[in-house]
Amino acid sequence: MADLSRLDIPDDGKLSHNILHFARALRKAGLPVGPGRAIDAIRAVEAAGFSERGDFYHTLAACFLSRPEHRQVFDQVFRLYWRDPRFLEHMMSMMLPAMRGVAEERTARAAEKRAAEALLDGVERDLPDLPDAEVGEEIEINAQQTQSARERLKTLDFEQMSTAEVAEAKRMLAKLRLPVPPIRTRRTRSAPHGKLPDWRGTMRAALRQGGEIRDFAQKNRRTRWPNLVVLCDISGSMSAYSRMVLHFVHAVANTQGAGWARVHAFTFGTRLTNITRTLATRDVDAALAAAGAQAPDWEGGTRIAGALHAFNRDWSRRVLGTGAVVLLITDGLDRDEGGRLAAEMERLHLSARRLVWINPLLRWDGFAPRARGIRAMLPHVDCFRAGHSIQAIEDLAAALSSAHDSGERDRLIRLLRHS
Repeated sequence: MADLSRLDIPDDGKLSHNILHFARALRKAGLPVGPGRAIDAIRAVEAAGFSERGDFYHTLAACFLSRPEHRQVFDQVFRLYWRDPRFLEHMMSMMLPAMRGVAEERTARAAEKRAAEALLDGVERDLPDLPDAEVGEEIEINAQQTQSARERLKTLDFEQMSTAEVAEAKRMLAKLRLPVPPIRTRRTRSAPHGKLPDWRGTMRAALRQGGEIRDFAQKNRRTRWPNLVVLCDISGSMSAYSRMVLHFVHAVANTQGAGWARVHAFTFGTRLTNITRTLATRDVDAALAAAGAQAPDWEGGTRIAGALHAFNRDWSRRVLGTGAVVLLITDGLDRDEGGRLAAEMERLHLSARRLVWINPLLRWDGFAPRARGIRAMLPHVDCFRAGHSIQAIEDLAAALSSAHDSGERDRLIRLLRHS
C-alpha cells in the first residue's frame, strides 16, 4: 500500500469533484478508468466514509483497480494527488532537471514519473474561468509546427533528447511494430486450392469410393512464426540507447499478433541476465524498473565475449532451436582479449536463423570498423544497422521484412578488407 499522509479535508470541501479529478489523472496515467467507475467510487466513499486514511485508500482501490499491474501507478497517483507535502516538490524537481533539492534525496520508483506527468499535464490543461464577455469567442490554436516537430523527433539522437522529447519518443516507440515473414516448414496441410499434390489424401479418398479416383487432393506447406531473441548491451556507453530500445522491445513482446511466436530478452554488461519474464509485465515502467534491479551490471563495464559465451552455452539450444531471429544491440567496444569474440559470434551466427546487429555508433557519417571488437564481430552478422533514433528503429522493421537486407554490412566489410 502507498505511504499515506493525513487527509485534512474541510467540511465544505468538494470531495466528489476531487474524486472525479483523481479518476481523470488515473486515466491519463494509463489506467482503464471511465465515468462509471468514478461514480461508483463517489458512492463507495459516501457509504464507507473517510475518517481513516487506510479505509479511504482501499475504498478507492477497490473501485479503480482491476489488474495487479496497475497498483503501482495507482499508488503513486494517489500519493501525489491526495496531498503528500514533499512528494509534489520531488516530482516537480524530477520533471525539471534544472531544479535541485528534493530530487537528490532519492531516485524515482516505478511509475512515479508517469504519475507526475499525468497530474501536471492535467494542471496545465485546466482552462481559466472566462468572464461573461469572453464566453463563446473562438480560440485559435496554431498547430502548424506539429508535424515538423514529429519529423524532427524521429531523426533526433536518443542521447540528445530532452525529458519531454524522451517521453514523446517512448510513446511513439510503443506504437511501432516489427513485422517478420513467416517460416515455411516441411510439414504440409490439405488445402482445396493447394500448389502441391496430396497423393496420400487422394488414395484415402479413392478407398472410400471403391478404388475409383474422382478428384486429386492438394496440399500446401505449413507456416509458423519465428522467435525473436534480443541481446541488449546495458553498459555505460549504451545506457541512453538501451533504455529506449527496451521500451520498444517491451511493446513488441506485449502486442498480440505482432508476428512473433515468442520474444526472449537478455541484457549484458559484465554478465548475462535473462529479463524475459520481467518484460512480460504489462506496465512498462514497472517492467524496466524490475529489469534494472535484476541486472546488477547496469551502466557498468562491457564484456561482450563473456556474455555471448554464456548465452551460447546456457541458452542457445533453448531459444534458438526453432529458427529464431537475433537482435544484437551493442556498440561493439570490446577489446577481444584472446580472440574469443570472433569465435562466439560465429557460433551465434550459425545457431540463429538471422543475426541483426544494431549499433548506435553507425549514426556518424565517418564511421569505420577500426575498433578491435567491431572488426571481430562484423563478418558474422547478416545485417548491420544503426539504432540511435526512432527513424532507425522504423528502418529496422522494414529490414526484417526483407530476408536479403544487409544494411551497412557489405560496405563496411569492403572497408575492412582494404584496411
